[in-house]
Amino acid sequence: MKKFINQAEDFIPQMLEGIYLAHPDRFRCVNDDLHCLASAHPVSGKVGIVTGGGSGHLPLFLGYVGEGMLDGCAIGDVFQSPSPEQILAVTQAVDGGAGVLYLYGNYNGDIFNFDMAAEMAAMESDVRTATVVVADDSAGAVAGEGVTTRRGVAGIFFVYKCAGAAAARMDDLAAVRRIAQKAADSVRTLGVALSPCIVPRIGKPGFHLGDNEMEIGMGIHGESGIRRGPQLNAEQIAEELMSWLLADSPCQQGDEVAVLINGLGATPLEELYLMYLHVNQILADSNLRVFRVWVGEFATAMEMTGMSISLMPVDEELKVLLNAGVDTPMFRQFPA
Repeated sequence: MKKFINQAEDFIPQMLEGIYLAHPDRFRCVNDDLHCLASAHPVSGKVGIVTGGGSGHLPLFLGYVGEGMLDGCAIGDVFQSPSPEQILAVTQAVDGGAGVLYLYGNYNGDIFNFDMAAEMAAMESDVRTATVVVADDSAGAVAGEGVTTRRGVAGIFFVYKCAGAAAARMDDLAAVRRIAQKAADSVRTLGVALSPCIVPRIGKPGFHLGDNEMEIGMGIHGESGIRRGPQLNAEQIAEELMSWLLADSPCQQGDEVAVLINGLGATPLEELYLMYLHVNQILADSNLRVFRVWVGEFATAMEMTGMSISLMPVDEELKVLLNAGVDTPMFRQFPA
């Protein structure tokens, strides 16, 4: 295992310490717990948005804390959930009197701990909370076991973006939750992996893919996907991913769609743009119009070689929110 680390058990605390040192004007550490991160510039009267999950996915989750997106994040060890106490501490830190929206991915540990934090926030601090759980992974639907099998993956970026813009214009908690749920219900994501990732504490790959193998639908922690087989070329991979996505998506012919081409940690940007070439053509052939596209790393899986495609049909309300400006240390966007 070749990584730029010291001791494996110190990897996340030292990484977090580096983030605070690099962005002292953006982030503050809550209760001296490095895992509890909040915006350095809270806004009184604004709905706070709190997310959380395991490390190993930067810029997800904490990278989206900032103006126009999120207000706080509770971060766990690599691929591990933060504790209810850590989520509560962040909730208390970002509450500006208008309530707090919990916005996170569909993983059992996160659901349990955020639910417990919500109960504690109501009892101990009289903080109103609401929750939206994002489950955008089309691989869960393909398994035929219902929406509960869907994981939260890169499409959560669109939900952060829409909810964050709504909160920034001072919408109330019910309105911000409605918009977050609307985006979460609309977005679909599917990915492909060409190589595994390594959790530092384990020190070896979590799964094996042969030199000429790929897996469609693999999760961002290495969860099993839809199909494993010989690696196809870029055009064939795009066609297979888009076939699954369009079958699962609520998109209708003539819709405008937001598109996210996401790298999983070790895929060159050049290859992501090449993939978008084929995605764009498939959308045109399907009579879907591209409203806006984002290409880059938005939700990674350590050093996994792979990528995902997210699609979200958009109406005028969502278009306004997606076009709003954002200023976070790891993602910036000028208002359109």
